[in-house]
Amino acid sequence: MKFPLCVANKKQTASFRIVGSMLAIAPLWLILAAANTSAYAQASDNVSNASATTSTASSPADWTQFHRDNTQRWNPYETVLGVNNVGGLLLKWQNGLGDSLFLEPGPFFESSPAVVNGVVYYGSDNGTFYALNASTGALLWSYTTPQGNSVISSPAVMNGVVYFSSTNDGNLYALNASTGALLWSDPIADHFGSSPAVANGVVYICGNYYDIYAVNASTGAILWSRQIGSQLTSSPAVANGVVYVGGGYGGIVYALDANTGAQLWSFATGLSVYSSPAVANGVVYIGDFNGIVWALNASTGAELWSFATGGNNMFSSPAVANGVVYVAADNLNLYALNASTGAKLWSDNIGTEGGPSPAVANGVVYVSSADRNLYALNASTGAKLWNHAIGLNSSSPTVVNGVVYVRGEGPTVNGVDVYAYGLGSGADLFLRIQPTTTTVHQGDLLTFAFPVWNLGPDNADHEVLNTQVPEGTTLDYVRISGTPGLGSCTTPPYEGTGEIVCHENSAMAPNTTWTVRVVVKVTAPSGTVITESATTTEDTPDPNLANNTATVSMTVQ
Repeated sequence: MKFPLCVANKKQTASFRIVGSMLAIAPLWLILAAANTSAYAQASDNVSNASATTSTASSPADWTQFHRDNTQRWNPYETVLGVNNVGGLLLKWQNGLGDSLFLEPGPFFESSPAVVNGVVYYGSDNGTFYALNASTGALLWSYTTPQGNSVISSPAVMNGVVYFSSTNDGNLYALNASTGALLWSDPIADHFGSSPAVANGVVYICGNYYDIYAVNASTGAILWSRQIGSQLTSSPAVANGVVYVGGGYGGIVYALDANTGAQLWSFATGLSVYSSPAVANGVVYIGDFNGIVWALNASTGAELWSFATGGNNMFSSPAVANGVVYVAADNLNLYALNASTGAKLWSDNIGTEGGPSPAVANGVVYVSSADRNLYALNASTGAKLWNHAIGLNSSSPTVVNGVVYVRGEGPTVNGVDVYAYGLGSGADLFLRIQPTTTTVHQGDLLTFAFPVWNLGPDNADHEVLNTQVPEGTTLDYVRISGTPGLGSCTTPPYEGTGEIVCHENSAMAPNTTWTVRVVVKVTAPSGTVITESATTTEDTPDPNLANNTATVSMTVQ
């Protein structure tokens, strides 16, 4: 695995300086990223502005930084996408703004988008930082670092300012979120592999070599710094006045006073910690290079539990939602663990390699994989709900207001695009089962009508109805009505039993109905419960799968 780490031969002396006091608390992320997109023409001040008119306000549903404001990579405000409709995700837009500088194949991890007030923000390996319209993907503005150094960090957006680090020049940048104009930059480190987080006027970030910094968000002045390790790619998470961060090559997890940088506790994992912590309900969750997930008491650093994934080289940061920890391991598995005990709830082999981190929203886990796909899985069961090809060099996903944003290889060689997936208008099929009578006796003929309504707004193409001859009956005949194409059915023989599959073979306009009628003869004796069920599908994306199945039961008299 290649990632942008530069190791210098510096003398490792104890380093701790306090420049001022601070108030802040904020989450960050582990970013091992090689970001990438193209350079648009820049003005003399390094800013290219394409009619950027954005507000500085953000909403609770926005994804302002890698771990979100709750340090958990969980968006509890997402209500549009869910288990029942995520299978209808469509590509809304795709924007490729440049080529990667890393030409060797490998699991590189891109700068993950922040999405605030309708704008997508991210950095690129070509040294340019971009702001795109979240609805259309159109470029709003771009800013190129003076030396064109890689911008591999995921940004943090707060109070109308965007903060990000540039890898090789060691600068932390602050830009106007609406225009991209440079507010300040500060060369506080030799090299960056970490991402910033901001809260209450303070930016927290790790330099790649040794130090963690607290910086005044308005001026860029360093408030304090502390040496904690080497090869620091872990990004701090800040909660309840404490900064939590992995110590890189040293394999130590640290808790520091957010106001002074003083060490509160440390925990040795046994191997390098490049993962970034998640913090939830008084517990710190983090992974190490042994492939072990650790749960530590946030107040004392005491180990609560650990879980060995069986993999190695864990860069991925955990996501925590509703009492479950989700983590991607490099043994190709995504794990769901009980947050209190560490017990495995489920795992799914989807090809993860311990790099990009999962995101959770409204009962769905999103994660990009080494098999070049972005997946959506049921957070409770691990069942795959949806996937789409995005390429190998993918970022961690972001979910805001019914849209999933992620970066991955584009159609060009070594290109990295931004993808946005949302629910299309589609065709909402609505299925019901209507028996001709509710009172049946042995020997009666019973008709089940299966009306399939297209609630729109688009045409429904090639609907399919799957049902069966219910137990306790035999088939008499099947009839189709409703649309010009009518369709065809595959059925058991007369007086037989088994599966019935009917194809509409055409398209249903909005607000029209296609109906299949199945006539069966009741063979079951009195007291038997006859149950009929059915499912309908279509080629057109369906934004609501919850009404695509139906079941009805009745008792033989």
